[in-house]
Amino acid sequence: MSDEKKEQPSASDLLKNSSLYREFQAEREEILKHKWIESEKAGRDIGFERALTDWIIKHRSKWRKSRQVAAQ
Repeated sequence: MSDEKKEQPSASDLLKNSSLYREFQAEREEILKHKWIESEKAGRDIGFERALTDWIIKHRSKWRKSRQVAAQ
């Protein structure tokens, strides 16, 4: 019985290995980098929501296109 458990991936493993989750993680990392850069420029923490909105408006489409090209 223990062998059967080891062979089946957990829901957590499936999630972590999904391409959608990996894309989410990569996008989140880019937003956090943007938050850090913009916070440094402002001399204060601008917050995640502001960084998210700013990054989506200014960088998301170019970032996604570059990832699609790299995946081909």
